[in-house]
Amino acid sequence: MPVYKAPLRDMKFLLNEVFNYPGHYASLESGANATPDIVDAILSECGRFCEEVLSPLYQSGDEEGCKLENGEVTTPAGYKDAYNQYMMGGWQGLSAPEEYGGQGLPASMGLFKQEMMGTANWPFSMYPGLSLGAMNTIYLHGSEDQKQTYLVPLTEGRWGGTMCLTEPQCGTDLGQVKTRAEPQEDGSYRVTGTKIFISSGEHDLTENIVHIVLARLPDAPKGTRGISLFIVPKFLPNEDGGVGERNGVTCGSLEKKMGIKASATCVMNFDDAKGFLIGPKNQGLECMFTFMNTARIGTAIQGVGPAELSYQWALDYARERRSMRALSGKKDPDQVADSILHHADVRRMLLTQKAVAEGGRAMLYYAARLADHMVEGHTQGDDKKVEKYDDKLGFLTPILKGFLTELGYECTNLGMQVFGGHGYIREHGMEQIVRDTRIATLYEGTTGIQALDLLGRKVLLMTQGGAVRDFTLKIANFARKHVADKRLRSYSVELLKLTAQWNVLTMRLMLAARKDRDLVSAASNDFLMYSGYVTMAFMWLRQSAVAVDKLDNGGEQSEDFYRAKLATAEFYFERLLPRAQTHATSMLSPAKNLMQIEPDQMAFTD
Repeated sequence: MPVYKAPLRDMKFLLNEVFNYPGHYASLESGANATPDIVDAILSECGRFCEEVLSPLYQSGDEEGCKLENGEVTTPAGYKDAYNQYMMGGWQGLSAPEEYGGQGLPASMGLFKQEMMGTANWPFSMYPGLSLGAMNTIYLHGSEDQKQTYLVPLTEGRWGGTMCLTEPQCGTDLGQVKTRAEPQEDGSYRVTGTKIFISSGEHDLTENIVHIVLARLPDAPKGTRGISLFIVPKFLPNEDGGVGERNGVTCGSLEKKMGIKASATCVMNFDDAKGFLIGPKNQGLECMFTFMNTARIGTAIQGVGPAELSYQWALDYARERRSMRALSGKKDPDQVADSILHHADVRRMLLTQKAVAEGGRAMLYYAARLADHMVEGHTQGDDKKVEKYDDKLGFLTPILKGFLTELGYECTNLGMQVFGGHGYIREHGMEQIVRDTRIATLYEGTTGIQALDLLGRKVLLMTQGGAVRDFTLKIANFARKHVADKRLRSYSVELLKLTAQWNVLTMRLMLAARKDRDLVSAASNDFLMYSGYVTMAFMWLRQSAVAVDKLDNGGEQSEDFYRAKLATAEFYFERLLPRAQTHATSMLSPAKNLMQIEPDQMAFTD
């Protein structure tokens, strides 16, 4: 059975040499305990847990799946024990505030943990992952009493959490939410309605599950302005902090899914369930964005993780699998045929996986630094700091989620292709990675929704192109520093051209959209993918600059490691980055070629 190996060398390269996380942590109040030795120990121990405990459950969990009986969900064999080890290790509270039982480490430490867990076993990681979003929402918007009641057991991992948004009649358009909340004399609410696609909605890993639910008050205005947010626990808390009587929350069914079968995706029924308002009335959607942005960054990991996992397994297979002779002559003359690793087209697939995994990881770690500053702003009560870093992170979030999951899914298919027919057979695990990764482009907002959020909301509506100008200025300033180095000149010049083009494209779309509103929707996907390719190119230039410096002056890694970085960067700039120009051309194409055909002309089946 294939196994996962935590990519600690690449992680430490990014942390210590590319993004200077030791210096970053030294500048944070929450970073006092995140010394290099502590960070190294945490990464190593988390890597061991993922390799030895979570990875072996990946395929068996898919084979067994979850089971629903009498309203109770049972997770696959081994999951309960693995979760107990996770809980006892204190992993859930790694980045949670100390006053609520956490370890108080920077938020980015939690992301590094999630990356390894998600790569080793994404279905398992979703259970504690959903809880983290609930924790963030309660921490930012809950009362002190709610924090003490719910945040402490969530931080300890004794309780789990969910996000309950989607209903049968609405997904992205939350203005159609029908779940209602009736106020009671004791200040609580009676919540009634049905939610679908609820990850971790019911399971046997924790003693209680805290649902964060969107619902309408009786006098609420229509649309998204009339949605409030509620805490609805599976078991009502008792006075000593334990679980009391069962609430009116039940799992109606388990979704029969293409993938992530070991993750319980539930239809949840709320029947006069007792709930508690969190945040202001009719402002639930604003509060829920805390949860959604957390989930979107987490989902971006499911672009990087599958690319990494599929690459590891495909590379091992390519080294051992023998077929024909290399076109340039025998490479393994003592063998009946050469390893397929010597075939250029196999290299194309493997290097695409490698470039996306390592480039995507850099994108995540770049964003994680911004998240650290934003979280510290919340802790310090510094609204200006929060707004500054929330804007920076908000621009990158749809790129991270949309672009990385699309490329991650592409990479899983490439890994399956490396295996040939064996990739289609379940025992090798490659088809499972494909199935499990397909959902990443859909949940927490499809790629199309991310694209509209980026172009329509973040770029055109909110900043009139300012978000692109600010980010491209940062890229251009970095590129200019390396134009004089002949080893980096071509990459730097290319990025300077792309930053100028990105701004021109933004302006042209802004002007064209004034005459044709459909153009924003028509161009948004291409704009998102273009933005992703340029952002990843920025990350590859940063890694290349460090690799060049370390080859000249010495570094933590071997010379072969740095040379491999430069070779991968060359592949990315010459083989993958040209895709950006196709998107540039396509995004300027008029919306007419999409919208002129009449609905009844779409098919002629009579």
